[in-house]
Amino acid sequence: MYTKPKYPIAVVFKWTRRYIYIFFITALFPVLLYEVADCKWLTLPWQPIGLIGTALAFITGFKNNASYDRQWEARKIYGGIVNASRLFATMINDFISNEYAVNKKTDDELFQIRKIMILRHVAWMTSLRHALRQKKTWETAKTNRSDREHMKTIKVMEFENTLSEELDGYLSNTEKTYVLKKTNKQTAGLNLQSKHIGLLKSIGLIDDFRHVEFKNIIGELFTLQGKAERIKNFPYPRQFSTLNSYFIWIFIILVPIGFMRQFDMTGQSLIESGISNTIFTFIAEHFVWFTIPFSIIISWIFFTMERVGDTSENPFEGMGNDVPISTISRSIEIDIREMIEDDKNLIPSPLPEYSYTQM
Repeated sequence: MYTKPKYPIAVVFKWTRRYIYIFFITALFPVLLYEVADCKWLTLPWQPIGLIGTALAFITGFKNNASYDRQWEARKIYGGIVNASRLFATMINDFISNEYAVNKKTDDELFQIRKIMILRHVAWMTSLRHALRQKKTWETAKTNRSDREHMKTIKVMEFENTLSEELDGYLSNTEKTYVLKKTNKQTAGLNLQSKHIGLLKSIGLIDDFRHVEFKNIIGELFTLQGKAERIKNFPYPRQFSTLNSYFIWIFIILVPIGFMRQFDMTGQSLIESGISNTIFTFIAEHFVWFTIPFSIIISWIFFTMERVGDTSENPFEGMGNDVPISTISRSIEIDIREMIEDDKNLIPSPLPEYSYTQM
């Protein structure tokens, strides 16, 4: 379940704490050389480092914008699935009737036909969910140590249950076997739906016009499925992602080297100003040590923004800020089963608003 933490900044610190230790060591080592080992030559002018930081800010901003676009597109795709599913349920309700049938069906028989199609649609969404949760080599949820730790706090339906288990009760044994044998199981589900629609036409439960409209909505579902698969199977370009990560680490290493002379000169200026307070004099004499906390802060800001982009670029991998496809799919199931007046005792309960815990 996704719950908003009381202190979100503390959660972010916990998520990045291992890197904060690295930032501390990266800043401490040059300061020790500069102040303790008296390596006063170990310094760089801040201006070129500042230019690097400015360039990195633009590059990181570009990456985060692109990552958010991928995440927002994924959410729009599932918004399209919501709308198409409701329309599909409406068509099942209104189009399937005895109006053109040679052999009339009872109301109960018509309801059973509608329910089979609705449950098959849920099975399609289930197959799509599981396909979108499959691990890709470029995803970080199971490769990055901090992300793996975060994943331990997340309960994702697709990782907890197999597709075979989740399809139970939604497909007949024959259809379930057919779907599970296929490479693209969600496509197999829509193919079954299309064949059933053709059968309904052949026995007169729908006419030619309604058959065409059903085919159009199947085509829309194929389109939405393809869009989701495109985001899943095509990563954010590696040249942008990898190089930006290298540039961030170069900047992190250079920051304390550029800071030391600046803080040392500031301390000397304070001493020359004639301060008489013993505490302030001690601080001024060792002002160069302020390089460490300020370097950590700047490094943490840049690196955290880089990590935010990394965890946003793959909106289906199962991280805490991904598109909640399990929750959305359950909401669709409830809506469309209620639309055909299915037994309320058989309709599953809604999942929590979000199906995992925030990072």
